[in-house]
Amino acid sequence: MLTEGQIKEIKEHLEKAQNPLFFFDNDGDGLCSFLSLRRYLKKGKGVAIKSFPDLDASYFRKVQELNADYIFVLDKPIISDEFFKKVEQHNIPLVWIDHHEVKAEIPEFVYYYNPVLNKDKNNEPVTYLCYQITRNKEDLWVSVVGCISDKFLPDFYHEFEKLYPDLSIKSNDAFDVFYKSPIGKIGKMFSFGLKDSTTNVINMLKFLMQVKTPYEVLEENSKNHSMHYRYEQITLKYQKLLKKAEETAKNSKKLLFFQYGGDLSMSADLANELSYLFPSKVIVVVYIIGAKANVSVRGKKIREIVLKSIEGLDNATGGGHEDAVGAQVKIEDLEKFRERLVKLID
Repeated sequence: MLTEGQIKEIKEHLEKAQNPLFFFDNDGDGLCSFLSLRRYLKKGKGVAIKSFPDLDASYFRKVQELNADYIFVLDKPIISDEFFKKVEQHNIPLVWIDHHEVKAEIPEFVYYYNPVLNKDKNNEPVTYLCYQITRNKEDLWVSVVGCISDKFLPDFYHEFEKLYPDLSIKSNDAFDVFYKSPIGKIGKMFSFGLKDSTTNVINMLKFLMQVKTPYEVLEENSKNHSMHYRYEQITLKYQKLLKKAEETAKNSKKLLFFQYGGDLSMSADLANELSYLFPSKVIVVVYIIGAKANVSVRGKKIREIVLKSIEGLDNATGGGHEDAVGAQVKIEDLEKFRERLVKLID
């Protein structure tokens, strides 16, 4: 959790910002973190970060295009040195709120907030931290969506159950709620909606900044039609891939290694659901794009194993949480990565 002093500081930054720009990770936790702060502040623009593993310098053009006077980065574990240099050159305040392991030295001019530095072992998602800041009861449902999307059941879920009994289920497991309840469906809609064209993502953000209740998201209308259409479109592709992965699981022991290609990256979504369906297995989902393989891995204390498996591989990157990791390797190194992974798991 954030300390009272940190919450006060972040609120002061939000109040000073006249035209803030929010960069957020391209997933449910990132999106809901942005929505929480934007709906609280009622000003600013949001941009989903699609570069991996860092927020790279190319995104700084958005700061200039939108003439931002404040930058907020949400739920992104790494920011490139080039991006930092541009921020420093233009003397724009940068507030960075994250919950991942700290990987590098943070520049002195950056206002950095991360419960890991407070020796917090709960690893609350950034959405949870943003709810700590805003305490906006009207957006309780947004905060629940962001938290369960990141496999975290917040302490305010029981409050949500009382307010929205028809959207919730009785459970102490975040992924139970995510995969079996209507509020979980909203989480999937958010995740799939972020995989749309830039125009449709912008339209979705505009819609979500204005809605009053979760029912407005679930009920299709002219304002959210493209969001619903995209959800249905991706769900068809997603279910086919999930079924193939489940077939692969039947012939696997400790490791479920599933590989696919195509025009749509869903590796993190698939890895999450497969880890829910097969909790005793290590889940590896590989998405092939061009000469690279994007890898999502789920398993108990899997991070160190993945980092050891990519050690020495040319341009390989990886990182994340203890039980949920993202990595990228060249296609020619994929088999070597797999072999190392199998050895280390055994």
